[in-house]
Amino acid sequence: MRPLSPPNIESELSYAYLHAVASQAAMACRDGNRHEDNNGIDAQLTAWLPFVDANTLTEVDIKVQLKATIAEPADDGHNYEYRLQGANRYNDLRSETIGIARILVVLFLPRDAAEWVHHSPDQLALRRCAFWQSLRGAPEINAGSAVIKLPKTQVFSPEGLTQLAGRLSRRDFPRYPAV
Repeated sequence: MRPLSPPNIESELSYAYLHAVASQAAMACRDGNRHEDNNGIDAQLTAWLPFVDANTLTEVDIKVQLKATIAEPADDGHNYEYRLQGANRYNDLRSETIGIARILVVLFLPRDAAEWVHHSPDQLALRRCAFWQSLRGAPEINAGSAVIKLPKTQVFSPEGLTQLAGRLSRRDFPRYPAV
């Protein structure tokens, strides 16, 4: 058996981060299967009442495409940038014909792998954090990759995830901003 490669470790840490945040937000989280992965879905979250503010739905699902990177993101002061490889992945996430919200979650890790995880008898800490973005309504691409703007206000945290679920319970799908 070979040990996991650094990119595979990054990927596994993104799943650990997703599960930890979803658990703290009292949501179910399940990893996708290979069929879902072929359609750009790494995991699915399910949330139930009570939601933030008024709502019309009692249960919402969120499909997640996970990415992790050690690359330092470009920062325009309001957004981090992430280059999403593959037109198919991008176009799957941008579709407006899907009834379940899909989001991209990008975990930014320190460049030094020794700094990724710290543990002691008092804590288990994963360094840095993830941000999310909906690509619904983004312009189509035919090949290559796309630079995605991840607003600094869209931290993938228990609070942010709870707010997103409340929004979705009102059938308010977040859309990608025009750039």
